[in-house]
Amino acid sequence: MGIVISLDELPDVGSDPRRVLHLDAVHNFRDLGGYPTEDGRTTKWGVLYRADGLYRLAGHDLEKVRDLGLKKVIDLRTDEELDVRGRFPLEYHPVTFHHLSVMDTTWVELPEVEITDRTPAEFLEWAYLEMLRDAADRFARAIDHLGEDDCLPAVFHCAAGKDRTGVLAMLLLGAMRVRHEFIVADYALTGEGMERMRDWARRESPEILERMAGEPTAFHEAVPEAMAGVISAICQRHGSLRDYVLHLGVPQVALDGLEAGFLA
Repeated sequence: MGIVISLDELPDVGSDPRRVLHLDAVHNFRDLGGYPTEDGRTTKWGVLYRADGLYRLAGHDLEKVRDLGLKKVIDLRTDEELDVRGRFPLEYHPVTFHHLSVMDTTWVELPEVEITDRTPAEFLEWAYLEMLRDAADRFARAIDHLGEDDCLPAVFHCAAGKDRTGVLAMLLLGAMRVRHEFIVADYALTGEGMERMRDWARRESPEILERMAGEPTAFHEAVPEAMAGVISAICQRHGSLRDYVLHLGVPQVALDGLEAGFLA
């Protein structure tokens, strides 16, 4: 059956100073620690991170990230995005690197009708469910990689750290039985990261700001209703997010590994 998440009472997940790693050119690097699970445990700090364009890491930003001791990076962007913009600076910070594109093309290539005939919440819910239908196997492989022995701390990311990263974060936290309202609140916190991205673009890259201004607002919003709708749709069909992740083909041993490393 479906679930109901009260969007008027989302927990304040952004007030802990450990939540956001404040960098100059990377705007949405966040720790997934401190979230309670349905069975009374809590996600550990300093173990799993979500982020945006890690190809921009350099200088003091890179040193801050090196201090985290990352062992694994999962990049969810397309082949074209890697070719044009580059990837995590492996030459300066060696890690195990996995590229798992969960979209064949970015949204800028979608037919306009797919976007303009929907509200931002409707578009994002539709787009996230489409992403899961089209790339379920790649999301499953990402979770499998994060459940491998001695691979944590780890980070996964896309371009803005909002959509592809948000879907994987929802699946990971859901597989760990994190309470749904905290999953939605974590997703909603991305809105602050998008504001940091706009501020940086205004200073350093006005052409990015101009491009963003010409795109549909849904591309740059983190609408809590959308993620709540995705969670409800999955639970209605599969019972729970954890059951859905197992349905995708993630081995139980991978979830056991994640629990051992990520939950206290």
